[in-house]
Amino acid sequence: MTTAQARQDLAVQPTPLALLLLGREADTRSERGVECPGDLPSPSDPDLVARARAAKEKLGEKVFILGHHYQRDEVIQFADVTGDSFKLAKDAAARPGAEYIVFCGVHFMAESADILTTDDQKVVLPDLAAGCSMADMATAEQVAECWDVLTDAGIAERVVPVSYMNSSADIKAFTGKHGGTICTSSNAERALNWAFEQGEQVLFLPDQHLGRNTAVRDLGLSLEDCVLYNPHKPNGGLTAEELRNAKMILWRGHCSVHGRFSLDSVNDVRERVPGVNVLVHPECKHEVVSAADYVGSTEYIIKMLEEAPSGSKWAIGTELNLVQRLANRFAADDKEIVFLDKTVCFCSTMNRIDLPHLVWALESLAEGKEINRIQVEKETADFAQLALERMLALP
Repeated sequence: MTTAQARQDLAVQPTPLALLLLGREADTRSERGVECPGDLPSPSDPDLVARARAAKEKLGEKVFILGHHYQRDEVIQFADVTGDSFKLAKDAAARPGAEYIVFCGVHFMAESADILTTDDQKVVLPDLAAGCSMADMATAEQVAECWDVLTDAGIAERVVPVSYMNSSADIKAFTGKHGGTICTSSNAERALNWAFEQGEQVLFLPDQHLGRNTAVRDLGLSLEDCVLYNPHKPNGGLTAEELRNAKMILWRGHCSVHGRFSLDSVNDVRERVPGVNVLVHPECKHEVVSAADYVGSTEYIIKMLEEAPSGSKWAIGTELNLVQRLANRFAADDKEIVFLDKTVCFCSTMNRIDLPHLVWALESLAEGKEINRIQVEKETADFAQLALERMLALP
């Protein structure tokens, strides 16, 4: 063996997971995608803003750009509408004349937009590697296996699945097929009340924290009424008796951003900022939510700050792009807005949608090239839409 061959043998090769995280491989069971084909503009290109404007102007009414609240400012400036995932999907459905829906968000959001829009509309995700770690924590295979476990325990017929909007189309379809509904962070209480009218138990996926917080804070259930199903353990790490006795079967999933906040974060900010109001998202851990002054969805957080009196102080427990934007927006009103934790906490997958990717997507579409289209298979889309329609019909 030559020295060169020996060096080659010793060279560290990227693992499939490493390539996946870098966006260089595809996994059909995952929210993560692949690299964009073609060459992206350089991030240092001083003409990126002008190029984005020119491409958008050339496309005119053919394009409708959606910007999630957690997007970078450099991207959000080009959004025709901003909002949370479900609001944006509905906004897209309300624009049937737009041929292209460019979704500046993550994969599951683009899937929902494709489900709710017409067959003639094309949903585009500027970077296919913009997935969602929470949505990745529940695959179709894992959830099907969980249902088998519930069936073996003799409770599947009385369990109603409720799935958070932050889930893949496959999970939404499973939910629709098994008589369940979708929920958002703002209507989770209504969704759970509806589910308990349909059955005796709820399988809540994929975010354990939203499920637990809603059940305990809003429905008055106890922590003992909730069990945690771990898809990586046999039978979810639970006995048949534990499953039968539970009111809420929570999937072991969480948001990598909101899960970082801790009780120490709350205590620390109260010491640092006397008189501060702590306002957090319900995807945070139960102890954080219990220690906060206010808890609510992204839209709720924005509304609270809009209505807050001048001179008030706020520590916000949600994604940092949004917190910084709100702090800048309300600075002139003498509202002090700080991030709940000292650690910087951007959503890494949301941040994959940057200005170079947006420019590349818009210029490609303006040149007549169809790129990065998100399409949900018809049967999956039909069952997923059924679950979404149940949510829309909630009292």
